[in-house]
Amino acid sequence: MRFDILTLHPQLLEGPFAHSIVKRAIDKGLVEIYLHNLRDYSTSKQKQADDYPFGGTAGMVMMIQPIDDCISKLKEERTYDEIIYLCPDAPVLKQAEVNRLSMGENYILLCGHYKGIDQRVRDYFITKEISIGDFVLSGGELPAAILVDAMIRLIPGAITDATSALTDSFQDDLLSSPVYTRPADYKGWKVPEVLLSGNHKRIEQWQHEQAIEKTKSIRPDLFAS
Repeated sequence: MRFDILTLHPQLLEGPFAHSIVKRAIDKGLVEIYLHNLRDYSTSKQKQADDYPFGGTAGMVMMIQPIDDCISKLKEERTYDEIIYLCPDAPVLKQAEVNRLSMGENYILLCGHYKGIDQRVRDYFITKEISIGDFVLSGGELPAAILVDAMIRLIPGAITDATSALTDSFQDDLLSSPVYTRPADYKGWKVPEVLLSGNHKRIEQWQHEQAIEKTKSIRPDLFAS
């Protein structure tokens, strides 16, 4: 899988991709991640990539020209499954969508910044828009890192236990059940006896019941759906 990430601040993404599961997936050759500084594609002497918005509203807007040139160059080299814009005013990312995206091969991720991007980029280049929640960040770099991490961990071979990802929260529209590890008794706080029973059918039933109760309590909206 290949990710081409377009950003005004590539340094913000260097850390998240240098550790843990993402780094191991890169080292195994399962994933390629390329960061593209949009200022490098600017045709102005000052490498300008943003300007004031028409209409006199506050803030700055990312310009269409550097984005166009970068995307056009990349599309000449390969076919992309999606060109994704990370922004707050978009559908919120769900696990089902992550599952679908993880089946693809090549993605362009555009990180918004300032007040956003010229609307014409959204109209003529972007094929999918994603938000990570109902709040606003300084830019799309952290959401891009979150999306990449969520997708990569589903790639076969990216994590040691492939079944682990399939039992995570949201995979079956439920939050995951509580988990425990050694010691079984710590300061009198004991692990539920059923988990020590060795009876896998009982354990699975307990986990499912716990997941239902947890979802009903913490995320009634998810439970209702």
